Amino acid sequence: MTKISKKNPRILIVTPEVTYLPEGMGNIANLLTAKAGGLADVSAALISALFDQGADIHVAMPDYREIFSAQLSPIYGKELDLIRSKMPDERIHFAEDRVFYYLNHVYSDYSWENLKIALSFQREVINNIVPRVKPDLIHCNDWMTGLIPAMARRLGIPCLFTIHNIHTKKTSLSYIEDTGIDAASFWQNLFYERMAYDYHGTRESNPIDLLTSAVFAAHFVNTVSPTFLAEIIEGKQEFIEPHLKQELSNKWHSGCAAGILNAPDPTFDPSSDNTLARRFNEKDYTQGKLENKRALQKSLGLIQDDNAPLFFWPSRLDTIQKGSQLLAEILYNVVSSYWSQNLEIVFVANGEFQQHFKNIVGYHHFHNRVAVCNFDENLARLAYAASDFILMPSRFEPCGLPQMIAPIYGCLTVAHDTGGLHDTVTHLDAENNTGNGFLFKFFNSDGLLWAIGEAMNFYNMPFKTKEKNIKRIMKQSIESFNHPVTARKYIDLYEKMLQRPLINSFG
Repeated sequence: MTKISKKNPRILIVTPEVTYLPEGMGNIANLLTAKAGGLADVSAALISALFDQGADIHVAMPDYREIFSAQLSPIYGKELDLIRSKMPDERIHFAEDRVFYYLNHVYSDYSWENLKIALSFQREVINNIVPRVKPDLIHCNDWMTGLIPAMARRLGIPCLFTIHNIHTKKTSLSYIEDTGIDAASFWQNLFYERMAYDYHGTRESNPIDLLTSAVFAAHFVNTVSPTFLAEIIEGKQEFIEPHLKQELSNKWHSGCAAGILNAPDPTFDPSSDNTLARRFNEKDYTQGKLENKRALQKSLGLIQDDNAPLFFWPSRLDTIQKGSQLLAEILYNVVSSYWSQNLEIVFVANGEFQQHFKNIVGYHHFHNRVAVCNFDENLARLAYAASDFILMPSRFEPCGLPQMIAPIYGCLTVAHDTGGLHDTVTHLDAENNTGNGFLFKFFNSDGLLWAIGEAMNFYNMPFKTKEKNIKRIMKQSIESFNHPVTARKYIDLYEKMLQRPLINSFG
């Protein structure tokens, strides 16, 4: 007798971003695309992977009509078509409001406008999309969806909230209600700046923290790095607000918090990447990386030297998170110490600290050894393929993607041992053929200088030793850093929350 499966649980993913455009600048808004960081990549990949595995997956997102226009962004238009082809129209639910229609970027430079966009999006999800979809589980992402877990808790719908970035906004209950959201029905599930004793005394003058509200109300919370979550709970990240730390700690100690690493977009593959001077894999990486190094050196006016060690900076240039100041303090020392080897450094990144590096390069006449370039996706991809090492001395790192992309291209990571970097980079022991990069423990320029020295010691090892390690690292990275692995972890989490299989089968 044939057993007929019950209907698969219906999952609604709520996200302000869905795009396959690859990560190249860390967590910085790219105002020319429908993308503002890793959230966009992860959302698109998770949706696709879940659907491919047979899940009853639905998506709610703003209707960015201008951004979706193929004339504005042909690449994005093609990717949107790809998502639409995989997922029938009734599975994609656009929040309709003219506040989205004519935007040519995901987020505004103005905090008040971002709040308005986020509330308009959530109003449509709460009032129209959730009643229409009738999900068995809702998966929300970042502060822009921070009210929805409170609504889900009132309705008894299990809700997962994912923190990609530790950013938040605060607003009043009255302002939320003025946008058309009936927050009075779930006001007790929100997190306020002060203790909320009654609705009327709270409505006008007690600010709501949207990110902390989501953590407070959600049935389960995850960050995009297990170590970053542990660092928050242990108080190792001083910039985390005490109330957010406390709510995350509450979730963790009740068994309702976890860390799930992101993964780079599958188009980051040197064997099929059409932006490269020559495509390659672990079997022919030596010649492949050499031809890409030559192409990068020529295009940027660097010394043409096949044997020059090449370092690449792939993240935005800031001093708050990414540690730009550490490299600035030792840049002259690094270049001059390896002058005879023609050590070269390439920056493909925007940010407020970019001009500082240009000034250093100009003062020391390093123009043929250090190139400081604005972010360009194709140039960044070429740099991954050409470089021997990337530099990621982040003060903190909620996840990070460059350190996962780089080893796929045979490029090893020099990084501060924190957050997602700790989860994905292990210190290289070349003689024993283990590890995939170079980590320094203490966030200072001496630590970074030591790690660069470790990288150079590896670079100067015999060819056979290097080849054996790089081939292994490329192969392991492709197997480990991919979306099916990430999607499987989310499926396991969904099933834990639902207490039943996400994908049923006939048997």
